[in-house]
This record gives sequence, C-alpha cells and structure tokens, in this order.
Amino acid sequence: MSDTVWFISHAGADRAWAEWIAWQLMDAGHRVELDYWDWGAGDNFILKMNAALERGRLLALFSPAYFELERFTTPEWAAKMAVQEKIVPVRIVDTIPPPILRPLLAPALFGLDDHDAREALLRAVAGPARPGTPPPRPQGMLARMGGGSGPRLPGSLPRVRNLPARNAAFTGRDSLLVHLREALAAGQRVGVQALHGRGGVGKTQLAVEYAYRFAGEYELAWWIAAEDPALIPDQLAALAARIGAAPTGTLPAAAVELLLGELGERSRWLLVFDNAEDPDALASFLPGGPGHVLITSRTPHWHTHAVPLDVDTLSRTESVALLRAQGAILTDADADHISATLDDLPLALAQAAALLTRGLSPADLKEELAANLVQVMGQGHPPSYPTALAAQVRLTRTRLETDHPGAAAVVDALALLAPEPFPLTTCASHLPDQTSTLLKETVGSRLGAVGAVERVARHGLTRVQGGTLQLHRLTQDMLKGQMTSPEHDQARADAEALLTAADPGDASEPRFWPAWQVLLPHALAIAPTRLTTSPGRDVVRRACWYLMERGQPRPARERLQQLYDTCLQQVGPDHVDTLWAANDLARAYADTQDHERARVLDEDTLARRRRLYGDDDSDTLVSARNLAIWLWALGRHEEALALDEKTLETRRRVSGAEHPDTLRTAAGLAVELAEVGRVEEAVVLEEETLEVQRRVMGSEHPDTLNTAYNLANRLAAVGRVEEAVVLEEETLERRRRVLGEDHPDTLITAYNLANRLAAVGRGDEAVVLGEETLGARRRVLGLEHPDTLSTAHNLAIRLAAVGRVDEAVVLGEETLEGWRRVLGSDHPDTLEAVGLLEWLKRQQAEGEAF
Repeated sequence: MSDTVWFISHAGADRAWAEWIAWQLMDAGHRVELDYWDWGAGDNFILKMNAALERGRLLALFSPAYFELERFTTPEWAAKMAVQEKIVPVRIVDTIPPPILRPLLAPALFGLDDHDAREALLRAVAGPARPGTPPPRPQGMLARMGGGSGPRLPGSLPRVRNLPARNAAFTGRDSLLVHLREALAAGQRVGVQALHGRGGVGKTQLAVEYAYRFAGEYELAWWIAAEDPALIPDQLAALAARIGAAPTGTLPAAAVELLLGELGERSRWLLVFDNAEDPDALASFLPGGPGHVLITSRTPHWHTHAVPLDVDTLSRTESVALLRAQGAILTDADADHISATLDDLPLALAQAAALLTRGLSPADLKEELAANLVQVMGQGHPPSYPTALAAQVRLTRTRLETDHPGAAAVVDALALLAPEPFPLTTCASHLPDQTSTLLKETVGSRLGAVGAVERVARHGLTRVQGGTLQLHRLTQDMLKGQMTSPEHDQARADAEALLTAADPGDASEPRFWPAWQVLLPHALAIAPTRLTTSPGRDVVRRACWYLMERGQPRPARERLQQLYDTCLQQVGPDHVDTLWAANDLARAYADTQDHERARVLDEDTLARRRRLYGDDDSDTLVSARNLAIWLWALGRHEEALALDEKTLETRRRVSGAEHPDTLRTAAGLAVELAEVGRVEEAVVLEEETLEVQRRVMGSEHPDTLNTAYNLANRLAAVGRVEEAVVLEEETLERRRRVLGEDHPDTLITAYNLANRLAAVGRGDEAVVLGEETLGARRRVLGLEHPDTLSTAHNLAIRLAAVGRVDEAVVLGEETLEGWRRVLGSDHPDTLEAVGLLEWLKRQQAEGEAF
C-alpha cells in the first residue's frame, strides 16, 4: 500500500465523482482522505486540510462548479499555491480552469468508460497496480452502502431502471442534492427521505436529478407514480418480475410481498415514490434493508415514515441560471426582474423561459406579467412538468374544496392577505358575528382550525409552521386571478373576519407586540376602502398604532389617512369608527411633526364627542388630552395647561386616580408644569404618577418609561443629579429591552444620559454612550438629521474633555458643515457649532504647543 495520503478536493455538486475516485484509489492501494468520510462535525476545515496535505497530496476535481466564486476552493487555492507541487488535478467535466491553474496538466476522466477512466486516474496519481487482496473498506459511509463492489463511474446507469428522462436544463439545488445524498447514505437502516413543498417548486425534478447524478451508486433505480395508491402494486410487481423476485404473472399483492423481502436482503437500490400524498397509504410499500427510498409530496406530514426535507423556491442566482439554461437571452437586470416577479418558482421560471425562446422579448414578457400574470402562467407547460402553474393551482384548489370546503375558504381568504405566516389557530372562538357559516364551522374551535391547517398542508398550497399558514405571493396571485366576482367578495369578507379574530389587543401594550408583529402585514394588506365592519377597521387602526409605538409614524399616517377618508365617505363624520380614525390620525400627524393638522383634527373630534357623548365620557377625555398635547407643541401653553388641569380633575372623578388614562394625563400635565417654571410641582406629580404606574401598569410599560424619563430630567433640574442618573440608567436599559436599540425614545434617553454622565464626572462612559448613540442616529435618521447633528455636537465636547481633541476637531468640522447645509450659516445652532469648533481648535493648538 502506498504511504501517500490523497486529499480529494471537490465541489459539493461533484460528490458522486469524489466517491467514485476515492473508491478507485483505495482499490488501487492508496490512502484517501475525504472530508465528509473522515472529518467530524465542528472540525476546522482549513486546519484539517492543512494536516492532510502535510501527510500527502491534493487531488483536485476540476469542473465548472469547482471554480464558482462562492466556493471554498478559492481560499483553498490561495492557501496552497505555495505548495503547488502537491496539487494533482483531473477534469471530470470539460472546463477551463482559472489562468493561475492552467499550466497544470489535468487529464480528462469524463467521456471514458469505467476501465479507461480508472486507468487515466491511476496514471494521474502514478499509483501502484491493483493489489491481489481486497482493499480495506472505509468505516464510515462507504461501508454502509453495502454490496460487493464500489460505485460505478458517475454518469453510468443502473442495469435495472425505469427513470424518467433527465432534465438537461436542470440547474442549481447543489446544496440540497448534497444534503440529500448525505442523509440517505448516513442511515444505519433503510434511508427514507420525503421531499415536500408546494406545487411547481421542483420536487420531482430534484428527485430525477438525484437519481441520475448518483446513479453510479445504485444497481437498481425504480420510479413509482404514487399519487394514486391503488396503482402502486402493479408498478412494484413489474420490478419484482424484472429482478426475478417473483415470476411474471404473480398477483400484485404477492409480488409486492416477495419484492419487499428481496430488497430487504439487497443493497444499492433506489426507489422513488413520486407525488405521494397519503403517508399512511404508502407505509405498507416501504421496504426495509440497506437501500434508499425517495418520496416527493406536497404534504409535510412524513415524520412517522420518513425524514421530511422542505423544498422551497430557488435562490436568485439559481433562478437566473435556470432562465438562461432554458435558452433565454437576458440582461442581468431583466433576469432579476422576471425572477422576482415569479417568486423564484421553478415551474413559473421554466414557463417564462419557454415564452422567451418562442419569440417574446424580455420587455414584452415583463409587461404581460404585470398585466396578465394568471393568463401568462396558463400558457402551456414545460416538458418536465405535467401542467402549467395556473392550471396546477386551479386543480389543487378544486381538490382541496372537494376534500374540505372550509379549508378551501381559508385559503381563499389568505389569498387576499399578505404572503406571510398567518396565525390561523389563534382565530378559534374569536370570529365575529358577521363570519360566514362555513368559516365558523371550520375555525370555530382550535381543533377545527388545526384540522383545516392539516388539510391545507396536505395539498401543498401553503407552508405550515407552528399553527400558521403561509401562502406564497405567486400562489396568491393565481388564486385571486381565478376567482369570480362573488367568490372574491366572499373571500374578502372571510379575510376581514380572520383579521378581526386574530386581533392581539391593545397595541400600546408591549406584551402584545410579538403578536402584532405577526399580524401587521395582514392588517395592512386589505385596502381600507374594502373594509366593511367596525371590528375590521379597529384592527387596522390598532396595527397603525403599533407602528407608531415602534417609531414608524409615516406608514401609519398614510394608512390612517385612507381609513379616515373612507369612514367619512361610508359612515359619516359622527360615526364611532370615524372619530377613532380621526383620533389616531391626529397622533400620526403629530408624530410626523404636523402639529397644526393634528390640532385642527382633534378640535373637531373633541367638539363632536362632547356633543354626542358629553364632557365626562372617556372618549371625550381622550380627545381633550390629545388636543392639549398639540396645543402645547404649537406654543399655546396656557390653553394646553388649563385644558389638561381640567381633564385630570375630570379623569380622577370619573375613572379613578389609578386608571391608565388618568395616569397618562397626570404625566402630561407634569411636563407642562415644569415647562412653565413650576418644577417642584412637576417633580411631586411625576413621583406620585411613576409610583402608581409601576404598580398598576408595570415598570416596562411605555407610559411608565415615559414618566421615568421625564422625572429624570426634572430631578436634574432641581439639583438631584445623582438620582437622575440612576433613574435614567434604569430607563435606558428598559427601553432598549422593550423598544429596541434604535427606537427614537431609546435614542433620546441615551442622548440625555450621555450628557448627564459627563455632568457627574463620568466622562469616559459619556464618550462611549455618545459614540453608540451617534452611530445609531446616523444609521436610523441619516447624517444630517438635526438630532444626529446635536448628538455629534455634544460628543465633540465629550471627546475634548477626555483628551481626544484631534478627534473632537474632526467631528466638530463635520458637524458644522452639516448644520450649514441643513439650517444655513446664520442659524443659532450653526453659530453655536462655529463657536465650538473655534474653541476646539484653540484646545488643539494649546496641546500641540505644550
């Protein structure tokens, strides 16, 4: 046996070649190291490769996949060019290597028969002649493959086979194919893998490609059409007769029994059950033994009988490659646009490529897809697929309706919502009165909802995870485009009912925010003009409130404006839905710095609520408090203060001193008292309010945190700076946890705390926090937002205070230029920046002189 260790370097797509070459080298007496045979999970790839090369040489399998830019072989070559004499290349596909490797002679192994390819390989490595005794088998995967001989030359086909024709234009999926091979080859018993996913995602094509790519590993490869379980026995009986497991003419049931027994004793066989939909019906046909079974299915429910493997859409790179492999000539921009429009779905891409190769220009195709997506996707179908996408979706939807009408109604409703996971099981027992009888029967209980989820998943129209259903955008488009007008109206009503039932609750409560994050895209998917019920409008309002709570007022304002305008037109200005839409829209105006529009709208809302409900009504008091906020923002302080004092008195009398709205009014009044010089009163009121809020609402409620932030400012103003720092540190920590690092309230807290730390002599901490805050504000608000420039201004001062004067000067110069561009040269903030920069430069000059 040779002492040389051959490390086989290959692309994942070429695994079959790597296994064949490893076997041949071992059979010829060489020692072989193959990463997935010999290295364990967590091993350092570079260290293991270096160790292998110290003991031997590198055999490189040249192929197009081997030289892809994203492959690890790029750093491999960079690391190993210094020991180039240790590299021996062979070509397994006709390819041109990069210029740096072209001087190396790389003999071809492709296009030869098994014997000639083996001889060419052995000549390349200059190995010894075949030994007289069998070579030692590897202890890992290869031994488990069973059988008395190694794999055949990649590309050679099993003697017993009935595989469908190979798709010459198949591209991508290399990682899935390698994962599939590893999973099947790693099993201690029969390996059963179930490829599942929605229609058109390419499950069958993936199975066909696997069967051909790894055909050399099998002596038998048999394809079974499994959609109808009743037809499976005859197909297996044909295989039994072919291999002599049962005489020709044996009854199918007996032949199947004999075949399963025979396969249990054999190795190196592959059965593919294509389009199997009922796991229990297929179970009796799954053989034991050291062979491999591959299943394609739309249902994910294979855990009892197989290992499920989710097949999703292609990567964008793979989508573009698929379009071009079909013969389409496209610019990068056109290929990317078409791939995005078609959701990277293989069937849709294949149909688009067929249209392009038949004479449709890329520009024409893009226009047709934008105008007539369903019609385009109904145009024929590629040879590798049984139907066009539009027909496939229609057929699947029809089968689902036959199987479970309520589940079909759910799918229709989801087609009008967002292409994101929808929490269907949370809707149980919460459906509104307007819900259709069919939907109530289906989602009226949690168990009923689970049953609907299971039926939908079985037909492969959605992805299912944790009780949620997700329709892909392209499937949604197909379903919507195929609905009649009455069907669309019913689906819209059902979608609104599901939204209402999934409403998480008060959007100002952080404990509901995770649920709102899930529901938000769906709440924004239906245009306000299409909503017909008060609960449906409430969901949209609360979704917008959630956006504002999370610091995103602009998209909230746009949607609330549409909702308010719709309510005015449909139900009139005095309707409760209109008044609440106006209430929330006014906040959106204010949050986007349009305080005058907020004031006008809230004045109108307050007047209507007083007339309709009276001065003491809770909704009236909400409007009064809001109006005081907008008046204050507009500089009308006396009016705002008087209105808030009256509102707080009424709130305490009507709702009680500890009601959240009472506490919110008290907190707002305290801010105003401080602003007009009544700071001691403000401190007393805020301390009282904060204590009650912590007890009633919790320490991390946004209202509690607002009061804590304001009280910290007030404590500093009356000389209680150390107390202010402690309170602000607590508030920043909680706001980061509850609101996130980049929320405006978190950043203003960090900004103030940095200034406060500097004031108490904690300069280094102030600098660190100032740098973090400046980075976040630049990222969130942009380089020239006034808050960003203010943060930079203060940080320059902090930097100089800790001796980093040169950095302070650079930052001061940048900040001054920003103020000049934003506010002009004569603005007070710009002039203050001029003064700061002059002072910093004097400090710099003094330091240099010293």
